[in-house]
Amino acid sequence: MPGVRGAITVEANTAEDIIEGTTELLREMIAANNIRPENVASAIFSTTTDLNATFPALAARALGWTDAALLCTHEMEVPGALGKVVRVLIHLNTERGAHEIVHPYLKEARQLRPDRDGS
Repeated sequence: MPGVRGAITVEANTAEDIIEGTTELLREMIAANNIRPENVASAIFSTTTDLNATFPALAARALGWTDAALLCTHEMEVPGALGKVVRVLIHLNTERGAHEIVHPYLKEARQLRPDRDGS
């Protein structure tokens, strides 16, 4: 069961921005990895501590992930780290190998993994 990870930055600590950004990230992860809701075993959503207006997992529920176990948490607060980041780690039931998985890093979150070149 490979993990699919990704991250995106959002503009502000509002429920709308968090849901909109998380939805954008999830749609990219879904498209890049051909993810179907029934193949998602679980997902962990984390935000930097400056984001707390809503649960990012609500975006996954709105996309139909009603049976997967979802968890929201905060990232470690590291001095100088990039702020306003939503991260996702999906545990996926798939026959694809780990080397075939695409891990999108969008907007300013690209700097977290420059080796991924935004995808």
